[in-house]
Amino acid sequence: MQEMELSTNYLDGLNDIQRQAVTTLDGPVMVIAGPGSGKTRVLTFRIAHLLKSGVPPYQILALTFTNKAAREMKERIEKVAGSDAYKVWAGTFHSIFARILRREAHRIGYPNDFSIYDTADSKSLIKGILKSLSLNVKEYNVGAVLSRISSSKSNLITPKLYAANEEFLEHDKMNRRPMLYKIYEMYVQKCKRAGAMDFDDLLLQTFKLLYTNPEGVRDRYQRQFQYLLVDEFQDTNFLQYEILKLFTIYQDSPRNLCIVGDDAQSIYSFRGATIENILQFEHDFPTLQTFKLEQNYRSTSHIVQAANEVISYNKRQIQKKIWTSREDGNKIKLIKTMTDNEEGKRVADLIIEQKNRYSLSNNQIAILYRTNAQSRVFEEHLRRYNIPYRIYGGLSFYQRKEVKDVIAYLRMAVNSKDDEALKRIINYPKRGIGQTTVNKITEVADANELSIWQCLSQIEFSSAAKKKLVDFVSIIRACQDKAAKEDAYKAAVYIVKRSGITELLKAENSIEADNRMDNINALLDGIQQFTEDDVLDDGEDIDNQERTLSNFLQTISLMTDADQDEENPDTVTLLSVHSAKGLEYKSVFVVGCEENLFPSYMSLSSPDQLDEERRLFYVAITRAEEILTLTYANSRYQYGNMRFNDPSRFLEEINDENIEATITGGRKSFAEPKILGNFKKMTPSKMKQLAVDPKDFKPSKKSDIKVGQRILHMKFGEGLVKSIDERSVATISFDALKGSPDKRIMLDYARLQILDEE
Repeated sequence: MQEMELSTNYLDGLNDIQRQAVTTLDGPVMVIAGPGSGKTRVLTFRIAHLLKSGVPPYQILALTFTNKAAREMKERIEKVAGSDAYKVWAGTFHSIFARILRREAHRIGYPNDFSIYDTADSKSLIKGILKSLSLNVKEYNVGAVLSRISSSKSNLITPKLYAANEEFLEHDKMNRRPMLYKIYEMYVQKCKRAGAMDFDDLLLQTFKLLYTNPEGVRDRYQRQFQYLLVDEFQDTNFLQYEILKLFTIYQDSPRNLCIVGDDAQSIYSFRGATIENILQFEHDFPTLQTFKLEQNYRSTSHIVQAANEVISYNKRQIQKKIWTSREDGNKIKLIKTMTDNEEGKRVADLIIEQKNRYSLSNNQIAILYRTNAQSRVFEEHLRRYNIPYRIYGGLSFYQRKEVKDVIAYLRMAVNSKDDEALKRIINYPKRGIGQTTVNKITEVADANELSIWQCLSQIEFSSAAKKKLVDFVSIIRACQDKAAKEDAYKAAVYIVKRSGITELLKAENSIEADNRMDNINALLDGIQQFTEDDVLDDGEDIDNQERTLSNFLQTISLMTDADQDEENPDTVTLLSVHSAKGLEYKSVFVVGCEENLFPSYMSLSSPDQLDEERRLFYVAITRAEEILTLTYANSRYQYGNMRFNDPSRFLEEINDENIEATITGGRKSFAEPKILGNFKKMTPSKMKQLAVDPKDFKPSKKSDIKVGQRILHMKFGEGLVKSIDERSVATISFDALKGSPDKRIMLDYARLQILDEE
């Protein structure tokens, strides 16, 4: 199919480079989309153009990172291409692959109605394994163990490969977790036995399915998906990219793969995302055509210029220059305060001022921080001023106890081998089945490599215990029978009543019980809406037979924070920078812009990690449309101690002409045009010369640092220790900062290398 022009007017609203990206349909295409450059428009119009060009919707696969993004995409496509938009395979990696596995899982040894374990299920399973191996939970931290397993799966490292890797085993021994390989092995076995997959398995098992190609399944899907599109490609991990290659590189694939992303916004390495995917994409697809969307439609000129300056300090990147036709607007406000408490008050004051001066509503304002722990001080001052706010990414509706209890019954009705669901409800409501009984059944199940459900009728108990177990089995079988015959809503109503939860909550007769019952009713309302919808969230047409509990459970299992509805839309939003990507606000406060906080102290020893911190700062400032405020405090309490801070190096990378600076202290306030002193006057080349190669830097012990010593700092270079007070705060005169005030650095957190003795 050659590039073509259509007479329809949906292409008229695109600029030249956007139009090229939309209409170049064949072969590998990379769209580098800067912040606010119309990425979503290009992606949706490209799909619409495929449909308008005669490509059947079922031949298009579009992968996103939230279900919300997929839904919005389809809504936009529908306006151009009609109802065919909802027949496109569009959804998150996890939801699309779960949809494929629902059809094909039996080919790799799983039931098609497999359960999907969330993080709580996985942690519960790991706790049980630790107990069975008599391992110390403090040494084998459940979260750390799960993270290690997740990372292994994301890098295609099976338990067998893990156990054979001396480097991994040595790493675990050094971290006092020598049995981690065994935990990983047992975790995988128990999931398989329970007919369950965790989120990582939805990717890993899809890879296994396509790679092993049982009965030509890979060939079939490769023929079906003639056009693949991936949003936010810079956020993909190794495994996701390998799956994409299986779709596009094997045999006679036309390689019609379009990726859309921005290497400058790659900020999720802690989740396994690798910037290498987008940086090396051209090596895997040599015939690649690249389009750079560089016009920013979101932000004013001062914000765009600052973003360009900051990101220019990263060496490994796809070069681009973001620009805007918007006017300069307000300069970036830089606020220095003496304490973090004062920082919170100053931000609250400015929010009130901005609302009055610019007629902003609460939901047009956001406070972004590097760590979630920073929210406390801002919450306190917003409450004092009666400014409504919400914490983005709070407790999900589906994580509430009563909702999870009901969902566990629903899961058992679909998949009786689901051990984690069974353990949650076997004695809820209480029916006299104690933990000792559950432990005994679990031991027998493990010994015989069976699910707990399969063992319930195979163990001899006292007649009383036997009757209780028989009653429980009877309840679950009745629920299974109903789930097999009815749609999701009718089955769920029956199951809630049959479980005894409704009766229990009514008997409590309390406000808390009433609230829990309201949540259960809200869940049932959601299931009813699900049964009445014409399409599933991933866009698949469904008929009455497919509005099943299995499909409903899959839908809610794969929801992300971004998919949750806002209960009160007119609120100031507080959120971490990681959670802010993809969002935009009229006014943005980026707070805590200090060394060791933003950038994080953990990133300072690694150039790659420091580059990612800079990309994170880039994401933060480009969330702002019109007003951007950057704040930092001279001191703040962290881990129970007062800590003195330097301003973030990222502030120093913004040109003076884009900044309006203010310093506050008590009730005084005065302008400080050169707030960062002589250090800020340095050219980028001089600043980079100050940096010390981490490979050559060897920090000394805090106890060895004395007054009068010459020391080396990774950022400021060489200096002289002039004094050390009782709080271990050193006053240091740095050679490169002559004419500037001496730096006060807390030795508990500083990394200094002694160059000579006292």
